[in-house]
Amino acid sequence: MSSSNRLRRWSRRWAPVAAVAVAGATLVAPAAEAAAGATVVGVASGRCLDVVGNSTTPKTRVNIYDCVGQANQQWTLTPAGELRVYDDAQCLDVAGQRTTAPADVQIYPCNGGANQKWKINADGSITGVQSGLCLDVTGAGTANSTLVGLWTCTGQDNQKWRSALGDTQPPTVPGNPRVSDLVCDAVTLSWNASSDNVGVAFYDVYHDGQLMKSVSTLSTSLTVVGGVTWGLYVNARDAAGNVSQASATVPITPPQCQPDNEPPSAPTRLTGSAAGTTVTLNWTAATDNIGVRAYDIYRGDTKAGTVTGTATTPPATTFVDSGLAANTAYRYHVVARDAQANASAPSATTTVTTGASCGDSVCAVTQLATDTDIPWGLATLPDGTILYTRRDAHDIVHLNPATGVKTTVGTVPGVDNTDGEGGLLGLAIAPSFASDHWLYLMHTSPGDNRIVRIKLENDRLDTGTEQVLLSGLLRNKFHNGGRLRFGPDGKLYASTGDAQNGDNAQNKASLNGKVLRINPDGSVPPDNPFGNQVWSYGHRNPQGLAFDSQGRLWEQEFGNAVMDETNLITKGGNYGWPACEGTSGTCGTSGFIAPKRTYPTADGSCSGIAIVRDVLYVACERGTRMYREVISGSDLTNVQAYFTGTYGRLRTAEPAPDGGLWLTTTNNGDKDSIPDNSNEKLFHVALGG
Repeated sequence: MSSSNRLRRWSRRWAPVAAVAVAGATLVAPAAEAAAGATVVGVASGRCLDVVGNSTTPKTRVNIYDCVGQANQQWTLTPAGELRVYDDAQCLDVAGQRTTAPADVQIYPCNGGANQKWKINADGSITGVQSGLCLDVTGAGTANSTLVGLWTCTGQDNQKWRSALGDTQPPTVPGNPRVSDLVCDAVTLSWNASSDNVGVAFYDVYHDGQLMKSVSTLSTSLTVVGGVTWGLYVNARDAAGNVSQASATVPITPPQCQPDNEPPSAPTRLTGSAAGTTVTLNWTAATDNIGVRAYDIYRGDTKAGTVTGTATTPPATTFVDSGLAANTAYRYHVVARDAQANASAPSATTTVTTGASCGDSVCAVTQLATDTDIPWGLATLPDGTILYTRRDAHDIVHLNPATGVKTTVGTVPGVDNTDGEGGLLGLAIAPSFASDHWLYLMHTSPGDNRIVRIKLENDRLDTGTEQVLLSGLLRNKFHNGGRLRFGPDGKLYASTGDAQNGDNAQNKASLNGKVLRINPDGSVPPDNPFGNQVWSYGHRNPQGLAFDSQGRLWEQEFGNAVMDETNLITKGGNYGWPACEGTSGTCGTSGFIAPKRTYPTADGSCSGIAIVRDVLYVACERGTRMYREVISGSDLTNVQAYFTGTYGRLRTAEPAPDGGLWLTTTNNGDKDSIPDNSNEKLFHVALGG
């Protein structure tokens, strides 16, 4: 292979690059760590350092291959600086003790030779102690079975590796985040340095769970949007890929770039028509000296909903108002708003009379209850009443939907918040609940995310029965996943976030960024694809799970800033994060499974999903709407949006026993973990044909 090909730069699009070199350290681990194996993952490929063919024969070459968690990918760092494999039986060895490039690497019985000593550098490279050459994926290849050898160090990503070898300790939390120089389109964010046992490589800067940039400094300038409130925070990352917990959040609301006191003109030509109990409105766009940003639709004197646009895309001039009473006249008008909240005069009114019965797919909406905390997980008991978790308050409420009476059945022990989206999350009950009374819960603890079960006896949580079924799931401020769902096979499925570290999603030995599958007692089903709890991987922050009539699992997932996605989950499937987001990025890579539907994040940011009569219902937060999507074969068709802006941000959708839906909001206090600072609603949605 020519040196020019070897030196070709390969961009790493699936995670921030640890490009900052800090003082390197010889690979010497404490003796206590020598017994634990770990994967060594190529930065450019996302594939594991692997002994070819799972062979234990001396002189077998090494290559890169999909991370499958087998013994030929489990490496141990010894105090002598050796990289051992197969329970320490063989060492990573430079063939023929070559000290010039190129040189082959292989496995060979450990003999203490200098050609079996290695040094891991803080920039992610691994060098041979004897030669000083770098462990290199030949030809900068990224495909399975590409051989690995030694080559002159170039600093390219085919010579960068991520591993917990010798370093499993994450950095401390970045301190004192603060902003300065806030203007309409920019701000400077600064923070105090984290500390780390080896060294901090760089800092990841986020707003509200979305990665903005990665830097090596303690201050950076960020592009922001005038008039839009964001919460900024920072994570620290070391060269081994360990990620700190997030800093405190700094809220900002930049001023508008251009002062504007002129309201838009009034919308004109408002018309409406009814189909059963659904009304569709249309109007002619308003005009503005800068631009119309939204329309507020009023039913009588009550705001029925809002359609929004962006700085570059005007809002739609149509609105669907669903779930109305039959044979009733409704009077509507529309008001236009610009980006600085200047409101137009109201349009002329139009009156529309609904039909005698629901002629649409979505019919009457009934408010069941309100809550001062965020309803997150929700399940229907055999008697038709509801249990739901309160995320920040950590308790469970029993709601009778017929009467609206609520009873708190108890507080779940050991739950912790994350100053973000962690807390008491998913809730499920097994088909055997009538006899065994187990509630299944996913929640954040002070040290991890975990799945537990607790019995509900006489309408009270019996916390003495608590069993931890699965612990050690990484937590962070955002990206905790959290949905639980029992499948028709009787297994419990759980969605886990990547804990704000995209590398976790592609590592099948990690349980983060996955859909998991376990038995009701927490054990691993023998037919799981990788011998652990992982059912599918390559997910960012999945929060929706639902099964259709064929027993197929559908999943809803938050993207970063480009696309959210709905996936049809297959056993062992790789859904691409962080190499691709929806269909953006290197999604054409062989082995990645494409989503069945994507949504711009402004129209989506969807959390819970439910399937009723093979129709998928998707509850969206930032998009403030519910999508209805017909499952046809393996496709999603006839997509319609309901309740756009009517109820605000929607969190959870669940099937109701009468063939309708339970639906909850998540409008206030959604990202701050403060209990009882919300004003949420729980609804029943009647469904038509």
